[in-house]
Amino acid sequence: MSEQMSNIVYIATSLDGFIARRDGSIDWLMNYPNPENSDFGFSVFLEIIDAIVMGRKTFEVVLGFDTWPYSKPVFVLTQTLKTVHASLASKVTLFHGDLRELLQQLKAKTISNVYVDGGQTIHSFLKQDLIDELIISRIPIILGSGIPLFESMDAEYRFNHVSTDVFSNGITKTRYLRARD
Repeated sequence: MSEQMSNIVYIATSLDGFIARRDGSIDWLMNYPNPENSDFGFSVFLEIIDAIVMGRKTFEVVLGFDTWPYSKPVFVLTQTLKTVHASLASKVTLFHGDLRELLQQLKAKTISNVYVDGGQTIHSFLKQDLIDELIISRIPIILGSGIPLFESMDAEYRFNHVSTDVFSNGITKTRYLRARD
């Protein structure tokens, strides 16, 4: 594994930039027509990931899935959760500290590629300039309101376009790498 850690966002948004409805629901995403039953490269992406960092709200959404979707260790950023169900104890670690401290702990475990998920978590990583790559799938739906992918920031972060894939159902997936001078 490389010594350089990469923090990668892989997320879907509506055309107007929302990742969920105001109540956190992603029904619009889960019910979007997918005649080819594709995962749009998500399973291939998960193969290169060593760990997942997500926020509590995203964790709670994932808990609502029929089955636990991850084979990699998951670290949940939370100030409120104190424990996880026994069935997830070997899969999920709750973290209550500083992001940089968490990343140092992950690096010490030889974790190289981290999947960063959840609106607040992505925002926190961006605020500290800790995002190396963005993979954003745009779903051709306008929600009109909801939870935005990007919130107001005090700084500007530049990314370079790497590629865009267009799928038959109108979804586009674009990959960007952080521009480092």
